[in-house]
Parts: sequence; C-alpha cells; structure tokens
Amino acid sequence: MINKIVSIEEAVDKVKEGMTIMVGGFLANGTPEDLIDALVKSNVKNLTLICNDTGFPEKGVGKMVVNKQFKKMIVSHVGTNPETANQMNSGETEVILTPQGTLAEKVRCGGYGLGGFLTPTGVGTEVENGKEKKVIDGKEYLLELPLRADVAIIKASIVDKKGNMIFSKTTKNFNPIMAMAADLVIVQADKIVEIGEIDPDQVMSSGIFVDYIVGGGK
Repeated sequence: MINKIVSIEEAVDKVKEGMTIMVGGFLANGTPEDLIDALVKSNVKNLTLICNDTGFPEKGVGKMVVNKQFKKMIVSHVGTNPETANQMNSGETEVILTPQGTLAEKVRCGGYGLGGFLTPTGVGTEVENGKEKKVIDGKEYLLELPLRADVAIIKASIVDKKGNMIFSKTTKNFNPIMAMAADLVIVQADKIVEIGEIDPDQVMSSGIFVDYIVGGGK
C-alpha cells in the first residue's frame, strides 16, 4: 500500500506558483488551518482560489488574502474579509462572485465529469454576463460550466491510512465535493486511524480521491 501520510512541509510543496487551488470550509469552519498557515509561510504566489468565501483576515484563507497570494478568487461572498474588497477595488486581484449554490454545483460537476448545468439563478442580474442562455418550457436558464483545480486542500475529522474520511457536523460543507474535483488532493486530519477502524457505512468520502494526508497529531 502506498503511504499517503506526509509532513505538512511536503504537502504544501505540491502547491506551485500559478496553480488553481480549492479550499474546503465555510467561513473557516472545516478549513485546513494548518495547511493554510504553511502556505502563508511558503509564500507561493499568483494562485487562483476556489472557495466558498475568503474567511476572515486572521482566519481561514483570509490569511493568504492578506499575504496577497491570490491573483484570482472564485467565491460566493467576501464580506467578512475587508482585505479582499480592498484588493478587488484596487484591481490587484480579480474576484468572481458566484451564487453559493451555483458554486457548489459547478464544483460537483467538475468532480462528476459533467459538462455543466442549467440554472435560473442569476438570470437578469450581473451574474448572467458573458454566459450562454437556454430557454426551456418558456423559462430562461444560464449555462454554468464545471470547476476543477490543480490541488484541493480539505479537512476531515477522522481519516484512515487509505484516506477514507469522516467529517464532523457542518465541517462536511464543501470538503467532499472538492475532494472529487482536483487533480491532487491533500487532507488535513484531526485524527488518523488504521485501515478498518472506520465502519464502511460511516465513510463520507472515499480514500480513492486522496493523495496525501497530514495531521493526526503527527
């Protein structure tokens, strides 16, 4: 069996300049904070971020925003991090605001290998700019395209050595779908257990998607 457990330093070294990264979490709940801190330390730049939000200046991906590591952010809201707005308004960073459900479905389509989906959300607003429209039974829909990333960094509560994951309560949020939508997946685990210690019925996301595991007190 391939050993997936690596040091945080080895894991973040996989994130290179110019890459697109997905980061799990919702307002930093379920965000892999240790990996974020290591990425701030590595100072890798010109990244594209796909995340529900940009956290807070001192928490979640917000720390990377403050460190000016993103050239582009695809997120559903930025209101909790004033630094994101500063960079957006100054033109330092491109911010693409995407309705939350649409963002989740774009990531899911990326993971499922689908070509996109049709949604009425955003019709008649700025969200529709530059997008193809379809009319079905007299109703307008926007064609939203899938999202994928070079690397996804996610967090799970319990992970076995194969990468099978359990997410505690609302930390599940974006983590499972992002695990399917990236070429390389790094999971930060609160606890790492032996293979077989997780009841198969309790697995929320399969280890087949996971390339590297960090954390677990090691």
